[in-house]
Amino acid sequence: MRKQILTLFALFAVCQCFAQEQQMIDRIVAVVGKNIILQSDIEGQYIQYRLQGGVKGDAESIRCEILEDLLFQKLMLNEAELDSITVSDEQVESEVEATIRYFKAQLGSQEKVEAYFNKSINDIKADLRRVKKDQFLVEQVQHGMLSGITVTPREVRKVYDEIPYDSIPLVNAQYEVAHLVKKPPVTMDEKLVVKERLYQLRKRILEGDRFSTIALMYSEDQGTAKKGGELGFHGRGELDPNFEAAAFNLREGEISEVIESEYGYHIIQMIERRGDYVNVRHILLTVKVSPEALQKAYDELDSIATIIRNGEMTFEEAVKKFSDEDDKVNGGVLVNANSGSTLFNAEDLPQSVSAYVMRLSEGQMSMPVPMKTSNDKDAFRLLYLRKKTTPHKANLKDDYNLIQNWALQQKRREVMDKWIETKAKRAFIKVNDDFKNCEFKYNWGI
Repeated sequence: MRKQILTLFALFAVCQCFAQEQQMIDRIVAVVGKNIILQSDIEGQYIQYRLQGGVKGDAESIRCEILEDLLFQKLMLNEAELDSITVSDEQVESEVEATIRYFKAQLGSQEKVEAYFNKSINDIKADLRRVKKDQFLVEQVQHGMLSGITVTPREVRKVYDEIPYDSIPLVNAQYEVAHLVKKPPVTMDEKLVVKERLYQLRKRILEGDRFSTIALMYSEDQGTAKKGGELGFHGRGELDPNFEAAAFNLREGEISEVIESEYGYHIIQMIERRGDYVNVRHILLTVKVSPEALQKAYDELDSIATIIRNGEMTFEEAVKKFSDEDDKVNGGVLVNANSGSTLFNAEDLPQSVSAYVMRLSEGQMSMPVPMKTSNDKDAFRLLYLRKKTTPHKANLKDDYNLIQNWALQQKRREVMDKWIETKAKRAFIKVNDDFKNCEFKYNWGI
């Protein structure tokens, strides 16, 4: 629970500052230096956890845990003030804009964001600036507290030896996979065919057809086609550079020439501009890879696979020589986005990979299999199962990195515990008597 609260602090702080202030008569429940904790701070986080099904245990004990974590956050803010730690306006503003983009992506448009939070975009940004500034200050204090902490092999062994045998965790089967990608080239003739189709659609619109109707009928952007091609408000830096440059140069109602982006070709119509934000419609047509080009990519991969199987080249060497993917520099090894590791549990493997890898033994390579590139283009790849572990109790030989991380986390917790204990004694801390029955881990002056 404690780790979850700390991890999600920033997200819930954003939610609470928007959603709670109009819903209750607030009161101060704790003070740490110059920083206060409100009842709405606690209730905001509690409601979010409950909605996400993350609350286990009685409500009051959960609120006590939330309060203790907020006390920790405020203690770090207090320390940042004492140490004169600062955050640049540019850094805060960049994060604010990124968060606004996220809200708009989730809710659909700037207007929907404003309606959801019942505030203007400027007021939302003002709230976010405070939240983000505090978040950065906390991160800097934590970095100063925990940076440079390492564990020695002796410490790793000690942590492992202290785990009772019956409590040693079971490590699931894990997979390490590499791929060699061939992306079929798109010919100039194929591009010209798509551009000509868009020019014909543009001509129909200029002659009187409604842009939204044509978008609904022909656009290949399924997310916006059903809305007549409307994207909603986006600011500078949020869109493909070529698309954005064209959009911001349009006048209201004006239709662009054919524009190329990483996704394909577009025509754009300006709906409305508000300062550095634009709302446009667009029609997207993508360039399809020809069956001949796809077959050629398949045949090339098949030939490369033969070279590898004949022992003329290792898979890693072939990747570095032949692959069209950027990850060729590290041998095409796939990285687990959840952990940052090259190892995947079975459930973490992308479905397009697991469907083939599960049939392979360690050291085996697939036949050429279809895939989609990052910009949704058809391609082929060879998949190679570099490593497969069987389910087993964690051990130092096979799982040293995992156990090393346990030891590191334990050492960081010990450092953090000592830091809180020391700083809490020096800071002015006052907690409302309503929370005197909380079973806190630390002494907060109650």
